Amino acid sequence: MQFGIFTVGDVTTDPTNGTTPSEHERIKAMVRIALKAEEVGLDVFATGEHHNPPFVPSSPTTMLGYIAAQTSKIILSTSTTLITTNDPVKIAEDFAMLQHLADGRVDLMMGRGNTGPVYPWFGQDIRQGIPLAVENYALLRRLWREDVVDWEGKFRTPLQGFTSTPRPLDGVPPFVWHGSIRSPEIAEQAAYYGDGFFANHIFWPKEHFQQLIGFYRQRYEHYGHGSADQAIVGLGGQAFIRPKSQDAWNEFRPYFDNAPVYGHGPSLEEFTDQTPLTVGSPQEVIDKTLTFREHFGDYQRQLFLMDHAGLPLKTVLEQLDLLGSEVVPVLRKELDSMRPAHVPEAPTHESLKAALV
Repeated sequence: MQFGIFTVGDVTTDPTNGTTPSEHERIKAMVRIALKAEEVGLDVFATGEHHNPPFVPSSPTTMLGYIAAQTSKIILSTSTTLITTNDPVKIAEDFAMLQHLADGRVDLMMGRGNTGPVYPWFGQDIRQGIPLAVENYALLRRLWREDVVDWEGKFRTPLQGFTSTPRPLDGVPPFVWHGSIRSPEIAEQAAYYGDGFFANHIFWPKEHFQQLIGFYRQRYEHYGHGSADQAIVGLGGQAFIRPKSQDAWNEFRPYFDNAPVYGHGPSLEEFTDQTPLTVGSPQEVIDKTLTFREHFGDYQRQLFLMDHAGLPLKTVLEQLDLLGSEVVPVLRKELDSMRPAHVPEAPTHESLKAALV
């Protein structure tokens, strides 16, 4: 079981004091958070990709390469890489290069993003979002797995005798998760290739994601990759932790109430009741996270969103201390003890490399 954090890289005013970090400060804070994640024993750090304010991570591989140079254990991932508006050739080359620099500690999450205007910014039509995702990923897989590619499709110029460089480390392409919050076509795509499926699982009730994950598991088995309960599933989550539950509620409330995404909507009480957001003590976070297995079955990766809504860096680092010391060790022990022997662990570069032998 892998545990980690993901960031959307938002630049948000702190509602408690009115201060807003600069883009430079936010980027540097994300790096510090990634280093802290490894320090406290987490397995994964993942960054989103955005090309519009108030977000800063427009170049995930640049950031992850910088972090790779300062870490030795943590897996570096995305959440997500825009398969619809990035050129598959550039994705293939960028992530193979990152793979070499990080000695294999790399995977990525494919997605279509949640910002409609990004399509015309990169010369694409949002009405073609699903076909773009399907075609671009089919090409990407070939670029990583075939030394010489001849290819022709609908959305980019043909390739003739093309070799993507560098080649994937050890001949093993980075493992791919397909992220979706609403599209069964993306769950189908993940199942077809035997890839992982990542359900964002932070804004909607569990019943919505139960349908998507259940569909993915059924189709994974249909395509012959293994039984439905062996499908590779990842989940998002949100938490704000303090040793005392009431302190967590009191401290987090102004950030929640003013957050650009969900502020001025449902109350904090309503949101924690209806979504995976947990505000409280370490034990409360443990208890709620353990219910995810009951809802979705055994799964391989749990990522938490911790650094959003204007929370200051100091607070985020304190959150990671609690997550790493008091929450994750218990979750890891409990979930590993309940996982049947035939259900695989999350793929890593080393396990994928061993499978080639």
